[in-house]
Parts: sequence; structure tokens; C-alpha cells
Amino acid sequence: MGKTRRNFLAGLARSKGFCVENTLSSNVTHIVAEDNPADELWLWLQKQGIADLDKINVLDISWFTQSMSAGRPIPVEVQHRIEDALEVLAENYELIESVGPCLGFKKAASVLKSLPVPVRSIRDVEGLPCLGPETMAVIEDIFEFGSSSKVEDVLKDERYQTLKIFTSVFGVGPKTAEKWYRQGLRNLTQIVSDSTIHLNNMQKAGFQYYDDISKPVSKAEAEALSRIIVEIAGCVNPEVTVTLTGGFRRGKEFGHDVDFLLHVPGPGKEDGLLPAVIDRLRSQGVLLYLDFQESTFDISKLPSCRFEAMDHFQKCFLILKLKKEQVVGQQVEQRCGKDWKAVRVDLVAPPAECYPFALLGWSGSTVRDERSCIK
Repeated sequence: MGKTRRNFLAGLARSKGFCVENTLSSNVTHIVAEDNPADELWLWLQKQGIADLDKINVLDISWFTQSMSAGRPIPVEVQHRIEDALEVLAENYELIESVGPCLGFKKAASVLKSLPVPVRSIRDVEGLPCLGPETMAVIEDIFEFGSSSKVEDVLKDERYQTLKIFTSVFGVGPKTAEKWYRQGLRNLTQIVSDSTIHLNNMQKAGFQYYDDISKPVSKAEAEALSRIIVEIAGCVNPEVTVTLTGGFRRGKEFGHDVDFLLHVPGPGKEDGLLPAVIDRLRSQGVLLYLDFQESTFDISKLPSCRFEAMDHFQKCFLILKLKKEQVVGQQVEQRCGKDWKAVRVDLVAPPAECYPFALLGWSGSTVRDERSCIK
């Protein structure tokens, strides 16, 4: 969450007698997050060097609001444990590229998060959509035993832990992570020091800027990048409209990268836009990495119910240098004398007639994007 909102909520909690720490330490018993994916949040927490991290309650903002209403820290709801469990299973299936189960558990977690009242018994979830037999088995275990043996097995699994580490590197997907795991590699240091492993340019950039791009991007940082892209794109074509998409457009305070759609009205007017923007980023010295993909869009193949049809638009995957003085209302952490942070940025330039559909697609969540059009 943003600094202003965090300060407001912290002040509210203190006014009701809650003890709120300004820094993370072993004294903290509850951590409250808002719109942070569980995998990104846990990855960040594990890097903080906190002892007995498994004893800290990591909770969604809904726990905080319920505690404020009650005037005291309410017991950690079973629902929170269920949601966390389903997200772990979804992530595990995603790492092994099992699309169906991954999407199923993601949908189930989303359904539970959308409920207007907390889940307090198994009867509260009976008849809800998207809760299949596997999901119900996990929920029943948590209600009966307080945890799911299936989830505990996943969390302890060396393969899961290793693939999660490997795929945290920009440019490393499940297939590459699985190959490295089968070669006996278990950490990033082993990969970097292994002369038999040949990294592609994207992976090299992923390792080079890992410390920066593995950390969440704040809304303030996304807005700073938006100002940069708007200024540069406007110099290229005054008619261009730059739209911040992804999770930030849905109101999230943090994300793992920043996505922009560049729109110019008129057929074919998007041609040459991204290369010109890239040239200006390079001339300003802020371009750290570039992967440009020319358009392969073919309107004759539409309509199509396949979501990946939109992946054929012209786009580029970038790593940009964001200086701390460009971020309004937030200090960018300065490390090793650096006054800047490397940030992942994606630019997409769809044809004018496809812009509304591209805007919908790049603003949606993973669950919405991966729908299979099954009736």
C-alpha cells in the first residue's frame, strides 16, 4: 500500500490501542498486506532475515478492517488459512505447468476473497462456484485439523522451493527452471558459477538486475515511469495516448512490473511508434535492457476465442533506470551508492481498432486472462 494510506491506517490502529511497529523485526506478530500476491510477499519476507518467520501471521487487509471494527486483534480466521493454502497449490501447479488445476485453485481463492462475510464453517462454502473436489478436500482438512497435509507437503518439497527461486529470475520460465533442477542445481549462486549453463540475454539481465527487479514496484514508482513514458511518447507523436494497465489500473499498490498501452487513433498509425520511443529511452540513458517483438497480428484470423491472440500486437519488454528523485512522495532505497532502481516495464502498441480489447485484456487479472471459454 502507498505511504499515505499506510500512515493513515497505522494512525487509526494506534488510536484504538494497537501497537504498530514502523520497522519489521522479530517483535512483530502480524503483518498486513493489501493487493500483494502471496508468492511476491513471501519472497520479500524471506529476504528480511527474520527468525521464526513461520510464527508471524501474514494477513490480508480484510483482517485489519475486521479488527478495527472489533476494537481488538481478532483471531486469525480459518478463511485466511484456506486462501493462503489454495494460492500455494495454484503456484505449485503453475510451476509444473499444469494449467487446469492452477486455474482451478486460483478461481477458488478468488471466490473466497469475494465473499461479503467471513467463512466460519464448512457449510458456508457449500454450493459456491469454482470449489471442486480437490479444493473442498483442502478446506475440509483445514477446518478439521487446522492445516492441509497436501499444502504442507508442497511447502516442504525441495522441487517446489527450488523452482520458485529459479522462476523469480526475469527470463526464467518453468521449463528452464525444471531443467536446472534436474541438473542438480538448487540455488542462484550455483547457476551463475556453472560455466556449462548458457544464459540468453533476457536471463543475463534478470541476474544482473535481480536485486532490484525481484522487489515489488510501488504505485508511486509506476506513476513516475508513466510520466517518463508519456513525455517521450508525446515527443514522438502528439496524438499518442499512454495508459497504465495491469494491476495498477485495477487499484493495486504494488506489482512486479509496469505495463503501458500506447494508442494512436487511425489505421496503421501505431507503426514505428515503439522503435521511436525505444530510441529516445536509449538516448536518455535510462534503457538497461530491451526485447522488442514486432507485430504478428493478422486481422483475417479474427474473431478468435483464444486469449493469446492479443499477444501478437507489437510490444517490447524493457528494464528501465528509475532515479529516486523522479518518484514523488517516496524514497527509493539507495544501495551501493546507487541513486536509481531498475524496474521492469512492458510497452504494447495495438492497432487502433483493437485498442479497447487490448485495454480490457491487459487490465485483467490472471484468473480472467486464463479463462478457457468453456460453456
